[in-house]
Amino acid sequence: MQLDINIVDAFTNQVFKGNSAAVIMTQRWLLDSQMQNIAIENNLSETAFLVQMDDNNYAIRWFSPLTEIDFCGHATLAAAFVIFNARPQINNIVFSTNNVGELTVCKAGEFIEMSFPNMCPKPIEDIPKGLQQGLSIAPKVVLQSSQAYFVVYENEQDVLTVVADDQLLLTLAPYDVVVTARSSKTDFVSRYFWPANGGDEDPVTGSIHAGLAPYWAKELNKSSLTAYQASNRGGHLLCRIEGGRVIVAGQAVQYLQGVISV
Repeated sequence: MQLDINIVDAFTNQVFKGNSAAVIMTQRWLLDSQMQNIAIENNLSETAFLVQMDDNNYAIRWFSPLTEIDFCGHATLAAAFVIFNARPQINNIVFSTNNVGELTVCKAGEFIEMSFPNMCPKPIEDIPKGLQQGLSIAPKVVLQSSQAYFVVYENEQDVLTVVADDQLLLTLAPYDVVVTARSSKTDFVSRYFWPANGGDEDPVTGSIHAGLAPYWAKELNKSSLTAYQASNRGGHLLCRIEGGRVIVAGQAVQYLQGVISV
């Protein structure tokens, strides 16, 4: 069986930056084991699998090299980029997901906007031992969402220099860890560690901004924000709070088009 594959760098307008995702569209779902094996072979943060349901509606699932993921932003952006390039006459897409409902995506000039559920984290008092010891800079303010622990640092230098111990953070499974602070160049900066679900540090994590954006919107008293995820590859995001939703926007660039044989 041969399948078309696209690899797209998301949340950037330059190749080799942002976060890479593979996008594969099929007429029906492959076996879960096949999708997982393809994701392992791709060895990217995520591989998105799509099945078209009707004209502008696609079912989407995401697999990291370790497991199926409940919610992925950068691979959704990559999937939308591929569809919009193949079908330039359309401006809106609805992705149906298993765990986070429908995600509406639309063109917005040079950007692609995605409507995410509001996943604002809540403060916690008891900081897990694995989190206390798993970061080289001890957390003081910690919040939690259904996806991750949020560690808020006093300055962006802490975010840039903190070192994560993956083995200790792995004890927090199924939760991942995001560290964040105000930034001098954007409204806020972050990094994302996910040994339980993906492996090493994630280059750019669209889904976690469904929690970061509403948190910083309250802290900074503004509804539109700019964000930078400070991995080695780095990625830029535009966020805004709109009703009960979080709009996350980014650019994307094509890296590869090809065919895989499975």
